[in-house]
Amino acid sequence: MITQNITHKLSESIIDTIGSTPLVNLANMVEEKKFNLYGKLEAANPGGSIKDRTSLFILKQALENGRIKKGDTIVESSSGNMAVGLAQACLYYGLQLVVVVDPKLNSHTEKILKTYNARIERVTKPLDNGGFLGARLERVQWLLNTIPNSFWTNQYGNPDNPLTHHSTMTEILDALHGKLDYLFVATSTCGTLMGCADFIYENNLNTKIIAVDAVGSVLFGGPPLKRLIPGHGAGVPSQFLDTSRIHDYIYVDDVDCARGCWSMLEKEAILCGGSSGGMISAVRKYADKIGEDSNCALFLCDRGERYLDTIYNKKWLLRELPESKSAFTPLGGW
Repeated sequence: MITQNITHKLSESIIDTIGSTPLVNLANMVEEKKFNLYGKLEAANPGGSIKDRTSLFILKQALENGRIKKGDTIVESSSGNMAVGLAQACLYYGLQLVVVVDPKLNSHTEKILKTYNARIERVTKPLDNGGFLGARLERVQWLLNTIPNSFWTNQYGNPDNPLTHHSTMTEILDALHGKLDYLFVATSTCGTLMGCADFIYENNLNTKIIAVDAVGSVLFGGPPLKRLIPGHGAGVPSQFLDTSRIHDYIYVDDVDCARGCWSMLEKEAILCGGSSGGMISAVRKYADKIGEDSNCALFLCDRGERYLDTIYNKKWLLRELPESKSAFTPLGGW
């Protein structure tokens, strides 16, 4: 009988399991390419997304600095993942949570939030200048003015958002022994994007960071357009974005996101979320600019189960994104 001396870490609580996610070799996605591609599996966080990190770090800093205390109410605007991350952490720390959402919130995430006993505030009409995000932020301000002992975690402007991802970058670099040539990051608040970019700049690394933005997002100066896939892009400018620290950016549309998701499922057996699919498509679009033997990484930001009614629903695709039928063939066919 062969025995192995394996030491398993004891986690003191559920929040102690956030972070230290696996970096997965996505070799099947780049079979014909001459570079390496790795995915940071943020779905392995207990709440299912990269926003677990952000939620925990912001709340811990606020608790330690005395800005909030047990029993206070946290208010945040979210398209889904930040809300779930906060719901878990708030429940653990004894905080109340009110999340402001819009019609793009998917039903699976809504069920999760209600199970965590989060209060959901829903906006139904976009602002003429600012879209649904602008409408959500307007509602946040109203809630802060009406709820006693309330605190806005403000993922859109709190400097603890980007600071969260200095440790994320350390994890990636440790796994790749310091050799990371390209990092693809989906935009939204730009907290993850700029946290990684700032770390690269401050440590004088050679890593080129590529922002992956949504067609219809205003972050890089494009016109605001209707977008169906939540979690990337934005209807208002980012308070974090510093384009001087971004090597390049690339746009992906909703069909690109769906195509990338189905490709990842078929080739790697990974059920990933919409922004992850967008980054896969972005890597393919950018592939000719990537040098031979380069190490490239991207974030697999969340779990695909939250998109079973949309991206992974063929009827939904044919109804909402009919061009999908000519763009790709999902696993099992149409």
